[in-house]
Amino acid sequence: MSSTSAGGADVPRVEEGSLAVPEASSRAAQAGPRRILGLALPTLGVLVAEPIYLLFDLAVVGRLGALALAGLAVGGLILAQVSSQLTFLSYGTTARAARRHGAGDERGAVAEGVQATWLAIVAGALILVLVQLFAVPLTGAIAGGGDIADEALSWVRIALFGVPLILISMAGNGWLRGVQETRSPLGYVIAGLVVSGVLCPVLVHGLLGAPRLELPGSAVANVAGQLVMAGLFLKALVRERVSLAPHWSVMRAQLVLGRDLIARSLAFQACFVSAAAVAARFGAASVAAHQLVLQLWNFLALALDSLAIAAQTLVGAALGAGDARGARGLAARVTRWSEIFALALAGCFAAGAGLIPRLFTDDPDVLNRTHVAWWFFVCIIPVAGVVFALDGVLLGAGDAAYLRTSTLGAAVVGFLPAIWLSLAFDWGIAGIWSGLVAFMVLRLVAVSWRAWSGRWAQVGVEVPKQLG
Repeated sequence: MSSTSAGGADVPRVEEGSLAVPEASSRAAQAGPRRILGLALPTLGVLVAEPIYLLFDLAVVGRLGALALAGLAVGGLILAQVSSQLTFLSYGTTARAARRHGAGDERGAVAEGVQATWLAIVAGALILVLVQLFAVPLTGAIAGGGDIADEALSWVRIALFGVPLILISMAGNGWLRGVQETRSPLGYVIAGLVVSGVLCPVLVHGLLGAPRLELPGSAVANVAGQLVMAGLFLKALVRERVSLAPHWSVMRAQLVLGRDLIARSLAFQACFVSAAAVAARFGAASVAAHQLVLQLWNFLALALDSLAIAAQTLVGAALGAGDARGARGLAARVTRWSEIFALALAGCFAAGAGLIPRLFTDDPDVLNRTHVAWWFFVCIIPVAGVVFALDGVLLGAGDAAYLRTSTLGAAVVGFLPAIWLSLAFDWGIAGIWSGLVAFMVLRLVAVSWRAWSGRWAQVGVEVPKQLG
């Protein structure tokens, strides 16, 4: 039995076949539907809470008129891009903390959260300074200058102060998921969004005697809510009474994992930005139809992602305790349940093909194009059931380098060629969604082969630097 160090503490490394498998990991490997749902449902709440709040924010600002709404759209895009690239603070930290939790090293698991929080603070501060310096040309480039750029700039200048707070919350979510605590993050996120939800209409429209700040009021409300969230996550970290000193060796290991996850995230963004750009060339109805079905796809992805995160947490714990066989069994069970869930969702969307799109629009041209994309969408839901579950399994194992390479390959070989060929040969929205189908099928082949190979199931407290 060897040892490694995290946050200054020696932690045991348990090899496969060891008799000393911690009880926590044994429970993880044998987790049934109740345990998995107990992790997945609060996680789903965290995943959907912010999109729901953003719709509310949009409705509040929308009453100011089209100019304010356009400013919010541009500003929100900038904030999302500069904050969403660092999701490794959540997903990578979960993988590392879960292994230590599985090995019975609770202090080491929390120490991963400490180091991720330091990274969040440093990265958040750098992003804040850099984007503030380039905010004027950035908003001008996206908005095309003029009044929309001015509106967006006033929102972005304030909202950027929330970036370090968003990243701190990501890190907090990461280590808490790693120790299989998903209810507390849901409470913290709801508390922050309630604060934002109360302040947003008050500050935007000057209610209850407050000053009428208009669009900047939305940014102030956002930052206030993010401050509450980050404060609660920091309080949870301090309450664990571990060393809060920064340790570069641990942060460096987290950054290596983060590098692969960032590259994977950029591949997704390149695909979906390209899809939107091509859809725009086919006219307003095609753009609207594509956006409508894509938003439903994104919501469905969040639902399946909650099961994937549960798999990530439990697989990491099993591998941390040296239980590779249990991790492989867990991977098979979660994938099976995710596929059953996906098939049920596909059935619901197939049955609602004539009704669901009409809940969002009554434009006949948009509905016509939506009907074309709809059946591509329905057909890839069962594919997503397997892909997303195995994504979670491989992330839990720390196999981020393989996920990076396979995702980039699927994008380059499948998605992007179909997208641009659809423009060249005027295939329309059918060509765009055939690209997404190709992307998902190639990912299905890649992650299924990897899962079957078993190479990801490497045991030990530390996430392997390079899986075989």
